[in-house]
Amino acid sequence: RLRREAAEYYRGHRVPERMEEALNALFPLCPEDLYGELANYLSKFSKAPVICRLVGRKVFDGVGQPTLEVEIYCTVKNWEKRICSAVMATHSQKTENALPETIEADAKERNVSVHTAVQWVNESLSSILRDLEPTDQCQADKMLGEYFANKVEEKKEIEKQEEEGQEGEEKKEEEEAAKVAPAPAFRPSAPTSKPKKGGKGKKVLVEVNPIPPAEPAEPVLCGSLAIGGTSLAIAKAGASILHIPLYLHTALLKHNQESPKEMTLPLPMVTLLNCEKNSPTKLKLVKEVMLIPPVDLSFKQGIERVLDIQKEMTRLLECPGKTVQGKLCSSNSKKGKAQKALAPTLKGISRLGCLTTGYDSLEQLLLQIQIACNNIGLELGTDMYLALNCAAHELMDYGKEKYEILTGTFKSPDEMVAMYVEMIDKFPFIIALIDPLRKEDREQWSSICCALGSKCYLIAEDAAMQISKLKSDQNINIAMCSGVVLKYINQTKVSDLIELTGILDGQRHITILGSPDGESPDESLVDLAVGLGARFLKLGGLSRGERVAKYNRLLAIEEELAANGALR
Repeated sequence: RLRREAAEYYRGHRVPERMEEALNALFPLCPEDLYGELANYLSKFSKAPVICRLVGRKVFDGVGQPTLEVEIYCTVKNWEKRICSAVMATHSQKTENALPETIEADAKERNVSVHTAVQWVNESLSSILRDLEPTDQCQADKMLGEYFANKVEEKKEIEKQEEEGQEGEEKKEEEEAAKVAPAPAFRPSAPTSKPKKGGKGKKVLVEVNPIPPAEPAEPVLCGSLAIGGTSLAIAKAGASILHIPLYLHTALLKHNQESPKEMTLPLPMVTLLNCEKNSPTKLKLVKEVMLIPPVDLSFKQGIERVLDIQKEMTRLLECPGKTVQGKLCSSNSKKGKAQKALAPTLKGISRLGCLTTGYDSLEQLLLQIQIACNNIGLELGTDMYLALNCAAHELMDYGKEKYEILTGTFKSPDEMVAMYVEMIDKFPFIIALIDPLRKEDREQWSSICCALGSKCYLIAEDAAMQISKLKSDQNINIAMCSGVVLKYINQTKVSDLIELTGILDGQRHITILGSPDGESPDESLVDLAVGLGARFLKLGGLSRGERVAKYNRLLAIEEELAANGALR
């Protein structure tokens, strides 16, 4: 009876038929590892792996800040197997010159957020996503989105109840105070004085349009890291199960499973200098100076050239007190005005993985970079280009309603536009400006794009909205900017990036994938950038292991695509 039942069971699953097919297919090959080949042959008939559990844990990012790691475990051939993990990068909204109490509050909030995210992963998301195939990114992200929307509604309901309770207490206190307080004594009203007629001169009030106030920061829900971390971990698990790299899995998801014949690597924006805005030096206009290699170089050649410039800049900055002399060439001219300035000193390596220093003027900054390039036989504007991150939202003095570009030197939004136009005309090797204005100065964004849109990239980073709002609005906050820097943070999902880059492509905006302040050792951002077809990749400098690992990953992808004949 057992034999009959076993035979029916195996025949029902076509085991004898498939075993015969396997043996017939493998005999001509005579594989060295016969059982290994049999396992490989039969594995294609096994059930697709499904998620059996998620594990969330608190880990630390590249600067020692707490963040979230999400591990994916799947049931593979009846066994529980750890597939992969993803570590989220962290992003802080506090400014460079934040007060100590703000920094302390931010650190406390981050700890609570990571703790909440770990709870979400282990207690809720693990059960919600159980039995889901990790290759079904769309369904996974839909479920994550619904879970997050419910959490947002829960928070709103709690806030509403707290507000109603507070209003009730205030009303009760007012009623009690009214019972105790004596009746107000009668006081005759003072006679109102009439204005005198026949004044000599009338003052004419000139109406000055105030600047738009700063828009409040987008609220971040405590625990939202769990959504982004889980979505990314599922994407990595899907790629692993399909035995393809994450960048190809991302490209297939974006192009509806149609494999691209060729792929283009994003151009690197490598941060060379971090110019401290609150240092004793005067220049405040520039926060980051980035190097962009020419497009005719391979990624490997471009990075080697950037490293040469970085080494020479380090050498120049390690000679404190030395006077820098040279001619700063502008407007593609070989002639330049003689410049002489005291060289700034190197203050160390920033959390962005680049050299930290300060300058007294933009000309002094550009002169030193030009000298570094000339010393190793390179020319700005031909062999290397510059991008400046102005971080204009950090420059605004709201009392004066002007930007402070140098210590004690202020400019209105309109004057800033004129200054940038003059700068790009004078120094055409600057091919990109990031956040040249606040996002609130929309009229000036329109003006600067009309004036400079054909000469350089005008990119919104902090001046753009969060990914979730960009996606829901189906429109870019600053309609005339060249493109936006997207960061994979908080509740961002892989599907959000795919959808948003599609919108950007349709509107002819360029996509720049950017590395957050608190970078993690996870290299997935590079794969996402390649798979999504990003134009630029902004990873910080060529120091600090968590950042260099991403540049190394891009080198590996370049080699792999070239070997497969798929590198455009």
